Amino acid sequence: MSGANLSGFKTLLYKELLRFWKVSFQTIGAPVLSTVLYLMIFAHVLDPHVTVYGAIEYTAFLVPGLVMMAVLQNAFANSSSSLIQSKITGNIVFVLLPPISYREFYAAYVLASVLRGVLVGFGVWLASLIFVFVAPKAPLWVLTFTLAGGAILGSLGMIAGIWAEKFDQLAGFQNFLIMPLTMLAGVFYSVHSLPAFWHGVSHFNPFFYMIDGFRYGFFGVSDVSPWLSLSIVSVFLAVLAALTLRMLASGYKLRG
Repeated sequence: MSGANLSGFKTLLYKELLRFWKVSFQTIGAPVLSTVLYLMIFAHVLDPHVTVYGAIEYTAFLVPGLVMMAVLQNAFANSSSSLIQSKITGNIVFVLLPPISYREFYAAYVLASVLRGVLVGFGVWLASLIFVFVAPKAPLWVLTFTLAGGAILGSLGMIAGIWAEKFDQLAGFQNFLIMPLTMLAGVFYSVHSLPAFWHGVSHFNPFFYMIDGFRYGFFGVSDVSPWLSLSIVSVFLAVLAALTLRMLASGYKLRG
């Protein structure tokens, strides 16, 4: 990578980081608050009645799922909102004109999305310490699934942002795809507690493997093998990255 191109990549990455950091109260603080409200409500209602994996109290079980949910949703929101805003306002041209390759374009948006997701997730974990102390037993697994999950949703956000032509379409993508897949991925329950049919259906949801693998990093137990989760997550990331790069390389809905 030449010095000029590296400079362009750094500038685009800085622009994306600055975009959400300048309004961090909204992009980081608000998601942390809303996620902690889930923890407060569900823990208050169900903690005295539910244990998971034998002896893990329900509040502790909730924390990794909520942290990962925050990472995924905010990684998606970052790249998707940035692209749709740039397209609607017309300033996408200033991103496309400089000599930045589509791979650098992709890397800058996804890295910024991962970082926003990580910051929100870390904020949720810190806030959860008020209610229960949950420390990772296998930090490397936690880091791996955090980065992979953030990259996957950052890529999905780019796909949605490129495809959508107005905010309504982007909202539909988020409300009818991202939100259901996230909420039905075992954030609030173990899939082993589901009836046989829904237990089987859950295994076709790639978000389940991101959350289950991430939870394994905290408790050392999970619904499926973390290696299986890692394999499926890696394949999913590779497919989405290839699709996003293909859309960028062709200029689909970006270049007139």
